[in-house]
Amino acid sequence: MNFIVSTTVLLKHLKSISGVLNSSNTIPILDNFLFEVSPGKLVVSASDMETTVTTTLKVEAKDSGNICIPAKPLVDTLSNFPEQPLTFSIDKKNFGVKISTDNGEYKLTGHNPEEYPRNPKLEGSSSIVMKTDVVGTAITKTLFATSNDDLRPVMCGVFCQFAENDTIFVATDAHKLVRYRRLDSKATQAASFIMPKKPLNMLKNLLTGTDDVVNIEYNKTNASFTFGQTTLVCRLIDGKYPNYEAVIPKTNPNKLTVDRAAFMGALKRVSVFSNKATHQIRLKITGSQLSISAEDLDFANEANERLTCTYAGEDLEIGFNSKFLLDMLYNIEGDELQVEMSAPNRAGIITPTKKDNAAEDVLMLVMPVMLNN
Repeated sequence: MNFIVSTTVLLKHLKSISGVLNSSNTIPILDNFLFEVSPGKLVVSASDMETTVTTTLKVEAKDSGNICIPAKPLVDTLSNFPEQPLTFSIDKKNFGVKISTDNGEYKLTGHNPEEYPRNPKLEGSSSIVMKTDVVGTAITKTLFATSNDDLRPVMCGVFCQFAENDTIFVATDAHKLVRYRRLDSKATQAASFIMPKKPLNMLKNLLTGTDDVVNIEYNKTNASFTFGQTTLVCRLIDGKYPNYEAVIPKTNPNKLTVDRAAFMGALKRVSVFSNKATHQIRLKITGSQLSISAEDLDFANEANERLTCTYAGEDLEIGFNSKFLLDMLYNIEGDELQVEMSAPNRAGIITPTKKDNAAEDVLMLVMPVMLNN
C-alpha cells in the first residue's frame, strides 16, 4: 500500500491533533497515529481512549488500507524536512513503514491497526449547529472557572445546556461561576451535558482561526464536534450538575460601575501586597470613591489605592480573592463593568455595562472572603 503526501500539509494536520496524545500511556497503541488510506484520501486519528480527534486530507493513493505509525518519531522526522512530496510505502504483513524522499529513505516499525480503539457510535443522538466563533468564545469565557477537584468531577467540566430559545454554558468551582448565554443558538429540543476540560482545550485550539460552523452531536455518554476536515469525539462527564441558578443572588441593590482597565491595573498592583495564601483584597465603596487595599501581616506589607467610580447603594466594605477577580476581568469585554452586591457575605455579580453583541449574555459571579477587621 502506497500513498504520496506533502510534508507541510501532513505535518500541519498531525500537529493539530497530537495535543490529545498523553506523554505516558498504559496502552502502548495510543502512542501511535491511526492512518486510514483510501483512494485520494487519508484520515488520521489520535486518541487517549476518552477523546479521539480525526483529521482528513487529500493524498495521492490508489490503494486502501490502515496502519498505526508511532507519533513522536513521525512528527520529529517531518519537522526536519523541507517542503517536498513524501512517498509512504506500507508492508501490510509486518506493518513496516518506509518513507521515501528524493534524497533518502526512512524506516519505522508500525503496528496492527486492529488494536487501535474505535470511535463510539452516537446512537440516539441529538444535534445542533453553531458557529465556530460562538463555540470558541463560549469555551474561552467559561473554561477558567472550572474546578480542579477530582472528588467533584461534575465541576471539572463545562455544563452545556441547549434549549429552544437559547444555549447556555456554565462553569463553577464553588468560589467563582460563569454563565455564558447565546440567544442566537437554539436547539430543536432541550438537552444538556457536561464536557471535560481536556477535550474543551483541544477544541478551543482547533477552532482558532477557523470561520465555519460546528455540527455538535450528543447523547448521554458522548459528544461529537465536526467542522471543516476535523472531528473530535469525547466521553462526557457522568453526573448531575449543581443547580447554578440557585446560587445567583436575584436582589443586588448596591451597584458599582467602574472602568475595567483602571480597576484591573489597581487590582494587579495592590494584590502584590496581599497574603500569598488567601490573596485577599478589600473593596471599600463610599459615594463615588472605590478604595482597594491589601495587607500581609506576616511581612508587614500593605497597599491602598483609590479609584473614582459610579455607585448606587449603601456604603459597603467587602473582601474578595484578587486572583478570582482578575481571572474574571481578563475574560470580560468592554471598557466599563458593573459589580452588583447585596452584603459583605453574599456573592458579587460582574457584568459588562454595554454589549457589543445583543445575542450574547455574560454573567460572572465571585464569592466574597470574610474580612478580619
